[in-house]
Amino acid sequence: MSMKGEYTMQPRLWQMVKQSLRHVARQSFRQLVRQWMVLLVLLCPPLAWADATPVSVVPAANSEVVIDTVNVNTANAEEISEGLAGIGLSKAQAIVAYREKNGPFVALEELTAVKGVGEKTLAKNAARIRLQ
Repeated sequence: MSMKGEYTMQPRLWQMVKQSLRHVARQSFRQLVRQWMVLLVLLCPPLAWADATPVSVVPAANSEVVIDTVNVNTANAEEISEGLAGIGLSKAQAIVAYREKNGPFVALEELTAVKGVGEKTLAKNAARIRLQ
């Protein structure tokens, strides 16, 4: 072989090597970007998750959980329906009507006398109900 033939082959070979290196570099860069995107998604939760605490639970300074309560002897129907789980506006109005007819509630169990309020509803809301 002549030197001239070898010399002309080298630039072509070098050109092919450069092209394949560029291809590998592009592929690894894309792979690196994908990995970073996955890490960002996993390590940085969406901002909507930050406000996911329920409205009725307020963290206290001593890291205890304080639950908002409803005084069923003084609250109106809207306050009762908003503060108690499973109690809609019509049941809340029935609680207010029962209270106006029979006087204030003395024990939690008295609420079961109101039509539509059963033992399960009472148990679900026992921590939220105040009588005084």
